[in-house]
Amino acid sequence: MTTPRDTPASRRTRANGDGTVYKRKDSRWEAAGYVLAPGNTRKRIRVYGTTRKEALTKLTEKIAASNLGLPVATADSTVSDYLTYWLNGVAVRQVRENTHTRYAACIRLHLIPGLGAKKLARLTARDVRTFLDHLRAACQCCAQGRDTDRHFCCAIGQCCNKRLSPLTVTYVHSVLKSALEHAVREDDLPRNVARNVKTPAPRPRRFKPFTASEARQFLYAASSDRLHALYELALRTGLRKGELLGLHWEDLDLDSGTASIHRSLQRTPTGGLTILHTKTRASERRIALPTECINSLKTHPERQHEEREAAGAGWADNGLVFTTPTGKPLDPTNLTRRFRRLLHRAQLRTIRFHDLRHSTATLLLEQGIDLVVIKELLGHAHIGVTAGVYAHVRLRLQRQAINALGTALGLANDDPDDPSDAAAVR
Repeated sequence: MTTPRDTPASRRTRANGDGTVYKRKDSRWEAAGYVLAPGNTRKRIRVYGTTRKEALTKLTEKIAASNLGLPVATADSTVSDYLTYWLNGVAVRQVRENTHTRYAACIRLHLIPGLGAKKLARLTARDVRTFLDHLRAACQCCAQGRDTDRHFCCAIGQCCNKRLSPLTVTYVHSVLKSALEHAVREDDLPRNVARNVKTPAPRPRRFKPFTASEARQFLYAASSDRLHALYELALRTGLRKGELLGLHWEDLDLDSGTASIHRSLQRTPTGGLTILHTKTRASERRIALPTECINSLKTHPERQHEEREAAGAGWADNGLVFTTPTGKPLDPTNLTRRFRRLLHRAQLRTIRFHDLRHSTATLLLEQGIDLVVIKELLGHAHIGVTAGVYAHVRLRLQRQAINALGTALGLANDDPDDPSDAAAVR
């Protein structure tokens, strides 16, 4: 007589509520169980896998989410139900809070009004393409009802034609693709229909980085600012705004002239100013500091010490390199305001703070620095990102190279018997 302990794991009876797992005739494994469905009802779902463990894992994840009160959408759910499930049950654990907030706004403002009523299993590529075409053409004041109470735009018969940018339409499409891709991974859909829809690539955002002379003028104007060291780092190393504001003194080794970048300061809807990990794993890097940055960072503690004494008991000691006059973290928005005032005082054209990073890469490229070195300095995940963003600079350098070659060939001696020509060919 066998006991439960002697029974193989694949044949043991599962506890009540854990669902069932069995092998199908097509050699796949199928797991079935009851979960919480939209509308506060319970629904039997089925998931599949190439092994028993894979199918069981998928079912266990869905039951666990259901036990937390999250409705588990299935193929016969509406797109609205599935997007709500994916946003609150899946994406919330995979992306940063600010990214999740952008996803939520995209789903609430565009995807649910446009596709929410359709059944997930019946969604087609034509539905997605039609939706995106309408999104490009629709006035957002009218589509989102902004003019209902204020009596303007379509409410008075004079549409302002405020349409979404191509970049925003592409972003909406990418969010839908991510959600449907998860449905495919969980075997709720056989394919991702949103991937079959091709959207025109948006034009890259134009930016106008500083020229070398403008960069020198900027550094000269910043030399008397309390955040002089921050502006030096931004322009000479290309660090992101969040990376600069999240820099701690323990991250700096001024003796060896290096800095470890692995934190970023961000403002989140729930936590306020929060120290997070860097944007990507590739953003975690160790960079060499220019001599000018080392010198400015060595004098920066003196200014910070004076501010500490002036603040007295009101000083907030958090180990950050760049703080407010009372030691608190610098708000990214406030830094942007300070940066614009500095540009105005220096009589320089207005650019974004992020364009200092573009200025770094552009000036390095123009000095002939290899793309691989610039990629590592900026912390890009792939060299294709670096090459794509700064394609305009590379084209200009190609033109300079071609012109230089043309000059060299134009100066060559046309005499075929000249031995110097033969030596040049070799």
